[in-house]
Amino acid sequence: MLLAGCQGLGPSISEQSFVPSSNPVTVDTVTRNDRMVALARAQHPRILATYGGEYSDPKLERMVAKVVGSLTVASGNPDQTYQITLLDSPNVNAFALPGGFLYVTRGLLALANDSAELAAVIAHEMGHVTANHGIQRQQKEAEEQLASQVVDDVLSDNQVARAAVVRGKLRLAQFSRNQELEADSIGIKTIGSAGYDPYSAARFLQSMASYSDFRSISGATDASLDFLASHPNAPQRIDLALRHARQFGAPGAGRRDRDSYLAGIDGMLFGDTPEEGYVRGRNFEHPTLGVTFSVPEGFVIDNSAAAVTAAGPGDVAVRFDGVALNRNKKLDDYLRSGWVAGLDPASIRTLSINGNEAAVAYAQADKWTFHIAVVRAGGQVYRLLTAAPRGSESLETTASTVTGSFRLLGESERKELKPLRIRVVTVQPGETAGSIAARMNGVGRALDMFRLLNALPPGGSVSPGDKVKIITDQ
Repeated sequence: MLLAGCQGLGPSISEQSFVPSSNPVTVDTVTRNDRMVALARAQHPRILATYGGEYSDPKLERMVAKVVGSLTVASGNPDQTYQITLLDSPNVNAFALPGGFLYVTRGLLALANDSAELAAVIAHEMGHVTANHGIQRQQKEAEEQLASQVVDDVLSDNQVARAAVVRGKLRLAQFSRNQELEADSIGIKTIGSAGYDPYSAARFLQSMASYSDFRSISGATDASLDFLASHPNAPQRIDLALRHARQFGAPGAGRRDRDSYLAGIDGMLFGDTPEEGYVRGRNFEHPTLGVTFSVPEGFVIDNSAAAVTAAGPGDVAVRFDGVALNRNKKLDDYLRSGWVAGLDPASIRTLSINGNEAAVAYAQADKWTFHIAVVRAGGQVYRLLTAAPRGSESLETTASTVTGSFRLLGESERKELKPLRIRVVTVQPGETAGSIAARMNGVGRALDMFRLLNALPPGGSVSPGDKVKIITDQ
């Protein structure tokens, strides 16, 4: 038996002794004539493109491969082969494609706190494969379309699908609710049989529900938590997960492997990549493009693949993106070129924003008023759009703050910008959750984020010697 682990890992072999075979069973020989696997494999490059590519970290990959290897030996179908890919995405997500293709984002790895929780997620996805949920859905679709349809539903060229990609609503494994609960049951049985803490599934479901609430309170309401989206509601799943876990005994049974897990994720990238730019509180800073701008107090910035958006009080919103524009094209003429619906031509004026050529205008559509600014900076053209309900007094102040703050970053500023990473630290005598959270940077609501990352309940504390996760650019 050969287990296909993360890309680039090579095979992971169970710890059981074996005699080499002259005709070994490998992924290729098992799946050579499996059209389902071939179709799913064909979607792999598109998934990588959508989720920022593969996240490569040998230390992290070895840790994940070890977990997968333990689960495969204990699963109800040990002959099933799996390919596990770590995705370079901050979204909290895990999903499966027919044929044993499993995907886990680094965002999910950042939220988990031990190997048992990761095992619960992976075993859940293995449960979909073991239960042939993809085969069941195949009965409703032609085999030739199944694997590609899983992805095509959200990667096609229509506007709705593009919006879904931008907002992270990639529903790559939308099985029915009964199938989700069945996968939970299979997964918990698998992790329990593998010797992991069976209660880890309920713990991680709670962490994901808490993170979903955290995102909603922050104003970042995009449904990027696909592991929860379209699934049975969290309380129901947590309750059922606890029932399944009790079949293995009282809490405390099974290993968690927290230290080895934390060692694996120590140093892992957190949040946005340099290619996407960084959100630092109310500031957006892009080291590659060399630009920055700020939003007013009370606004929350959401950085996506297609644009940077910000939402604030009173339904006021901001959008920032770039556009390819001929250097000889005047910016006021570009505003008149038809891409702005409801444009008021009389409102167009040219100006300089922090030394950069710019043009601004107003537009109205339905019940909304828009302030549009286009700026030519560093050889590129950027668009800053502020939208507010018609009659809102916040449009002018918001637009003034956003456009007035737009500028080029200095060379030293660009060099100082570093990505955020997960760092594992040991609690020292006298330290509290608050004092440790104060060491984090680059995130809002640092204490709440610290509690969330470390699954600390309200009022929960840390003790000397505990290992905890923090976020820092150091």
